[in-house]
Formats: sequence, structure tokens, C-alpha cells
Amino acid sequence: MNLKPLAFRMRPRTIEEVIGQSHLVAEGKIINRMVKAKQLSSMILYGPPGIGKTSIASAIAGSTNFAFRTLNAVTNNKKDMEVVAAEAKMSGKVILLLDEVHRLDKAKQDFLLPYLENGMIVLIGATTSNPFHAINPAIRSRCQIFELKPLEPNDIKEALRRAIADEERGLGNLKVEITEEALTHFATASGGDVRSSLNALELAVLSTAPDKNGVININEETAEECMQKKSLAHDKDGDAHYDVLSGFQKSIRGSDVNAALHYLGRLIEAGDLVSINRRLLVIAYEDIGLASPQAGQRTLAAIEAAERVGFPEARIPLASAVIELCLSPKSNSAIVAIDSALADIRSGISGEVPDHLRDAHYKGAKELGRGVDYLYPHDYEGGWVKQQYLPDRIKNKVYYKPKKTGKFEQALSTIYDKITGYKK
Repeated sequence: MNLKPLAFRMRPRTIEEVIGQSHLVAEGKIINRMVKAKQLSSMILYGPPGIGKTSIASAIAGSTNFAFRTLNAVTNNKKDMEVVAAEAKMSGKVILLLDEVHRLDKAKQDFLLPYLENGMIVLIGATTSNPFHAINPAIRSRCQIFELKPLEPNDIKEALRRAIADEERGLGNLKVEITEEALTHFATASGGDVRSSLNALELAVLSTAPDKNGVININEETAEECMQKKSLAHDKDGDAHYDVLSGFQKSIRGSDVNAALHYLGRLIEAGDLVSINRRLLVIAYEDIGLASPQAGQRTLAAIEAAERVGFPEARIPLASAVIELCLSPKSNSAIVAIDSALADIRSGISGEVPDHLRDAHYKGAKELGRGVDYLYPHDYEGGWVKQQYLPDRIKNKVYYKPKKTGKFEQALSTIYDKITGYKK
């Protein structure tokens, strides 16, 4: 009996056996062309777990007949790499799959670089982290970077059917009958992770007693028992976290309630209350802003309620806030205004505070001209009087440009237009 897991046994031996990732391995695509031409360059494969990074590496090795070795950047040391380097010197070329390549320390990196330069070691780095964020530029600049996508349910079904039929490496020596509903559950509940689907299938087969005819029947109920709930691909330090938060905010900004609730659900499943609360408060002021200032107050109230009750009940006030923010009028005039002012300041576009606005609460200020000729607005009808507030250099600058997308900002706009009209 083969004690290795089914997912390990069913790894593709050639590039043609790779499931999915057609944008890289299909006929005419970049990795397929590299393999056919036997002109390999070092590469970094990144994407969620269980979608084929190791499979592609082993398929490349199988298709080219080069020696293939696997190391881990964390658990294997420099001596292990020296063994691979020695083999490369003997054979001329070795394909090295280096898992968790983003964790490569400087000593190991410095050792590998000359072998990557001369092509004796073809590095295939595997990582779940965005290499542009996580991998040292010295390694990254010597590698092609390829993003792998989660597999579609039909891709995973194909892998499962192959495993059931394969007599050499799979379950073909057993009489396995599986319902379409069970296949669908394995394929969809895995979140695009073919490895977890294959291992769940193996568990289902090995834990199910054959019937009187020796047939192992796998139905949907068995599949549900063996396919444990797939944890959402959501790492608070990884791409998934920021991608979901970005989709969340952009859906609210775009007034798409259903999309916003979907992304909220993903953040809730990840248990990320802190990020949800922070982002909602930012959205209330960045995207709704002056179009509906009360939305900020109600969002804060929803956040405080969510923090007090915790999950799972926190989903209720959070959903209420998301729906309101989606359907509120939108205005980014406040953030545009302050960012415009900051841009000038950071570019050195500033100036002296006008003398009549300077602090005059000290002896001798008057002799220096501080505060002289200042007009106190409360002394005038309507609490406003025309006078210059900006420095001379930028006295005609306009930062705030109101958007008339809500009754509150419409009212502000009326006052603003009146004041700026007087100033002219």
C-alpha cells in the first residue's frame, strides 16, 4: 500500500498533465514554450495554497528530464543547498523548487545567486505572498514572475476523476462509485484548492466500507463529512487581505450593495473585525463625506455595537452600516481638498501667515504689526467680513470644490459660492 497522500501521488509528471493554469501551461503559453524549447529560466510562482505551484515545478522537471530537487527556504539550511549545487556542477543543470522562497535569508540568497546567474540552478520559487512585496529584489530581478489562479470547480472535478481512474497512482484498483453531487461538493467546497479536494476524496474512499459487491459508494453526505470547511484564503499580511478590503471599499463607493455585502461576508468569515471597522469608518468620511455627514456618526455607532457584541452578532450592525453607506450620496470633496492643500505644502508652495492674522497676545506684538487691522467676523452682520486669510503667495488658491450630491453639501455649496463671490 502506498502511504503517500493521494494528492502527492497524482502530481503531474509532464506539463500536459497539469490541471488548470492554462494562461501559463496551455499550448503556446509561456511555460509550455519554455519547456518545449528546453530553455528554462528561473521563476517565481505565487498564489494561494494547493493550486499547483509544486505540480508545475515537477511537471517542468518531468518534461525536460532535468534533475529535480525540492527544498524549503525556512527548514533547509545552506548545506542542503550546497548538495544541490554540487549535483548541478556534475549534471550541468538542476531544477530547484524552493518553497516559501519569500523567507530566504541573506546567507542562502548570496550562495544561490551565482548559480542562478550561470544557469546551473533553475530556481522555481513557490510562495503565497506577493513577490513584489515579499521577495528580495536581488532574487526577484533574476526570476520571471508568474501568478497562479485558484482552480475552477470543473478543473478540480477533472483531477478527481483522473485520481479515481488511475490504477498506477490513484484509486483505480478500487471499485469507487461517486455521485455527481459528491464530486461537485469536493470541487466547490475546496475554494480552488485541488490538494485538499484530492485528500478529502481519499479519506472518503478509505473510510467507507465496500458494499456486498465490493463497490465503495461515495455520496454527497460522505463528501460533506470528509471535506472539512475550507478556510478562506485570507492572510492579514497577504494580498488576499488587501484585495478583499479594496473590493469592499470600491463596491461601497460604487453603490453596489450586493458586492459590498459579499466582501463584508468574506471579511467576517476571516474574523477580521478590526479591519472591517477601520475601513468602514474611513469609507464614511472618504467616500460619503459631506454628502451625508450623519452617515459617519451612524457608522461609528454601528462599529461600537459590533465591538460590544462581537461575532457572530456583529454581522448585523455591520451589514446595516454597509447598506446605508452603499446607498448614501457620495462626495470625496473633503479628501480631495485636504490632499490638494498637502500637495502644495509638500512642494514648498506656501508663504508667510498674513500680519493681521498673526498672534498678537504678547507685549510688543502691535509694534511688530502683528494682529493690526484684523477684522473680527462676529462684529459684522452674518458673522462674516471680507478679508485675506491665505498667505500672499497663494492668496487665490482654491482647494475645496463642493459636490452637489446631497442636501448637506448642496447647502454648504450655496454658502461657499456666496462667500467666494464676495471675495472676488
